Amino acid sequence: MTISTIKQLLESADKPVARAIFHQDHFRVLAIGFKKDMILQDHKTPYESKLVAIEGSVLYKQEDQEHLLKQYEEIMIPLNVVHSVVALEDSLCLLIQC
Repeated sequence: MTISTIKQLLESADKPVARAIFHQDHFRVLAIGFKKDMILQDHKTPYESKLVAIEGSVLYKQEDQEHLLKQYEEIMIPLNVVHSVVALEDSLCLLIQC
């Protein structure tokens, strides 16, 4: 139901919607929903992370680099590096952290 909830909340949202799908002491999976042109603003993560595009496409930005992630593509996110994500179309991503 988590992904269904995200999609419902996105209908009236003005920023990305994230919800935990699974969470344990040193491991978690988040689903993040975007409408086209939504931005997950600059931030850092203290965890080893992998971003996976499940639906749509997003642009992952890190320092002077940009990576286009289309459906089923993924990227590792380094610890404590400022990054952002821009939705190029309605999108759903999984963020895996450990």
